Amino acid sequence: MATPIYVCIQEGFCSDAGLEVEIASGRGSTDAISRLASASSDIGISDIGALMAARANEGVKVTAVMSLFNKGPHAFYVAKGGSIASVADVKGKTIATSPFTSSNVYLPLVLKDAGIDMADIKLIKADPGALGPMLMTGNADGIIAWMTDLTRYSNQGKEAGKEIVALPWSAAGLELYSASLIASDDFLAKRPQVAARFIAAYKKSVEFAKDNPEKAAAAVTTMVPELGSEDVQGSLKDTLPLIFNEVTEKDGLGGFEAARLAETWRRVSEAQDIDPAKLDPETMVNRTFAVTE
Repeated sequence: MATPIYVCIQEGFCSDAGLEVEIASGRGSTDAISRLASASSDIGISDIGALMAARANEGVKVTAVMSLFNKGPHAFYVAKGGSIASVADVKGKTIATSPFTSSNVYLPLVLKDAGIDMADIKLIKADPGALGPMLMTGNADGIIAWMTDLTRYSNQGKEAGKEIVALPWSAAGLELYSASLIASDDFLAKRPQVAARFIAAYKKSVEFAKDNPEKAAAAVTTMVPELGSEDVQGSLKDTLPLIFNEVTEKDGLGGFEAARLAETWRRVSEAQDIDPAKLDPETMVNRTFAVTE
């Protein structure tokens, strides 16, 4: 969820809060957590499941301060009218996934919930760029991808004369928090007022992106001109339902509701075979910054 930080800079929310922000490109959740743990960066975005595992296994001094995706982004993508109409239908089918997606960690749980064993599907690991073509040509009955890619795969489907349908795992019982704003414990301890100003500005930027998707996309393309505005808008449109939904209406933007947080850790510990007693999830969130309405 990179768009809000570009909005924060381009729309002046960060400067209005007296902040000078430097964006450091990362390579996924593990990289973000490592940078914060080493205090080479102050604040970043990570899957909260990755942070939970790092806290349980390594005791990293990093804390989640704001929920972004209060639903997991993981999904099966299939062609409408094909052999898969629900998660239960993947039994006996060929499914393609990329080798490094975090979705692979949760796949056994989603299948187990549907009464399916991993041995009951043929799983092919392929380059991320090959997943769409494999689905469109029928070389895979379904693919695993994030809901943030819905527009991209739908457009590929139109070119191939197919309607693409997403089957989100959140609707199949995988209820958990995902992408979150995380911060170095050292940063929170030494500069709590700066952290509070940044998180408030970031939250304002998230809400601005929801209400002004074209301006939000322009903020991104102004700073990253190699990205196309249409692609950025499509990705933002696909991302927003993971942030703004019935969970947000109940718990507020940015909140960590105790029962959902506990369920997230239950799922993460099960998926990664970690003793659940190794972490109390309440110890790795700080709710004082992202005050919910």
